[in-house]
This record gives sequence, structure tokens and C-alpha cells, in this order.
Amino acid sequence: MLSHMAKHDPSLDRLFHALADPTRRGMVERLLAGPASVSELARPTGMALPTVLKHLAVLEDSGLVASEKAGRTRICRATPAPLATAQSWIEAQRRIWEGRLDRLEAFLATLPTEHRDG
Repeated sequence: MLSHMAKHDPSLDRLFHALADPTRRGMVERLLAGPASVSELARPTGMALPTVLKHLAVLEDSGLVASEKAGRTRICRATPAPLATAQSWIEAQRRIWEGRLDRLEAFLATLPTEHRDG
């Protein structure tokens, strides 16, 4: 089981916040295919550059994206390691809920037949 601290990990909160937005998820998916400039990431969104930069700031804060200046261009790269944190949390939740459902199923199997269908 996860400790109380792990359930309320601020880095996990930032990660899920970053992934909650479809534009940011699209940027991460694009960057998983390879590095891209900010203007390349902005193009398919139809958003103004300042808005795209705000989205990128959220992604960088979550650790999913890193960027660096190359001349006059800012190049962004996916840093997918934080996804392992989310995957671990989701897997732990799955195990908890499967255990609960297994216990419920076992309890229901102990009920007399006339109570099972009702």
C-alpha cells in the first residue's frame, strides 16, 4: 500500500494536472515522437504563442517536458520518466480496488441464495 505521503505527492498532483488538458497531452504525444520547437508545437493548436508557452510551463513544471534555447529557437523534448510515477500510482489503485472487489465477491458468495438476486 502507498503511504499517506505518496497519495498526496505534489509532484503527482502536478503530473495529473499537466495531463488533464487535451492540448498538453497532445504536446506530450508529439514530443514523444521527437524534439520540436515551440512554434512547431503551437502550429496545430491554433493558439497564440503566449498561451502555448503557458501550457509548456505547466508541462515543464510537471517534469514531462524539458526545453533549451538553440540560438533564437526554444527546442522542447519529452522527458517521460514522470509517467512511471503515475503508472505506479494507478497500478497501486488498481490492486486496491481489485482486492476490495474480491472481498465483496467472497462476501456475496456467503449470502443465502434468496438474497443474491435481490
